[in-house]
Amino acid sequence: MIIRRNKDRGQVSLGWLKSQHTFSFGHYYDPKYMGFGPLRVINEDHVQPGKGFATHGHQDMEIISYVLEGALEHQDSMGNGSVIRPGDVQRMTAGTGVEHSEFNHSETQFAHFLQIWILPERNGLTPGYEQRNFPADDKRGRLKLVASADGREQSVKVHQDVSLYASLLTTDQSLQHILAAGRKAWVQIAAGSISLQGELLQAGDGAALEGEQTIDITANTNTELLLFDMA
Repeated sequence: MIIRRNKDRGQVSLGWLKSQHTFSFGHYYDPKYMGFGPLRVINEDHVQPGKGFATHGHQDMEIISYVLEGALEHQDSMGNGSVIRPGDVQRMTAGTGVEHSEFNHSETQFAHFLQIWILPERNGLTPGYEQRNFPADDKRGRLKLVASADGREQSVKVHQDVSLYASLLTTDQSLQHILAAGRKAWVQIAAGSISLQGELLQAGDGAALEGEQTIDITANTNTELLLFDMA
């Protein structure tokens, strides 16, 4: 297990945006952290009220937005327009090319979200969009599947062999996840604190796991986390 501490992530501050980059992104570059398996980007963004990312383009990437606080307004060149709030998971397949914008929907409250990029199974996919809500009760005390390659259990579909789980744990709650042979995992702490394989992880920390059969998680405080199970 390799732990990626919050304090060691790339730091970007643009006034209206505070962003922490788990992997190399934009002007932040660290050759040791270029991604993990097909997982390429985990950016934790705090966007000031009324501010955001003007229209820009993407290509050949699966992009997932996971809102932790506030609300994010989305518009794209496929004609989609939506507001994403906590509990929502948005997947955009950039494929052959798509343009979109993301703005804080509120004029008074910060928006806090995770932007996740996953390398697709192949380039040149038809652009696509999907958004689903996963109520908090579905994530309490368990790993709830929110994204997968086959869209099972009403998860959003990503074009890669990745299963993304979300969980809400209360203090001292424990759970296990079994990794099939040849698979790897990334655990990202969105809020709170856990013991992972006996090691302390706090908000913003992440960990790469390979060669493990059982992943053991115990919450030290009320916690929200994501777990990526990948080929």
